[in-house]
Amino acid sequence: MFATPTIREIPTDLPHLHAFRIVAEVTRDDMTAMSEHMLEVFDAAPTKVDMLLQFDTNATAEAGAGLSLDSLKARVASLAKVRNYVVSNAPGAAGGLVEAMGKVIPVEARAFETEDAALTWLKAQPAP
Repeated sequence: MFATPTIREIPTDLPHLHAFRIVAEVTRDDMTAMSEHMLEVFDAAPTKVDMLLQFDTNATAEAGAGLSLDSLKARVASLAKVRNYVVSNAPGAAGGLVEAMGKVIPVEARAFETEDAALTWLKAQPAP
């Protein structure tokens, strides 16, 4: 399973769901590693995938964390490869930002207060 010092993959019973627990401020190295991991997932997946980010911290990412080439590639690829992008317990305005972006990108983007609420919603979605 994927893991960095601040991001840990969460096992789920949904084969198309890739869930991650954020436990501290995400660094550029963490973001690059996760992007490389998701690019491999996108290449191997026969259908679109769902993603869940569960925040167990009030921190998000350090300035510039998402500016690596792999991070940019993963963001572009996610537009075609991610079906549902869900966050739970997102700090500050992050949840609202995710929902706002969901209105302008071809990905269903949702924010939930709890991991259980997010998983309940994801489990109610039809299989991709």
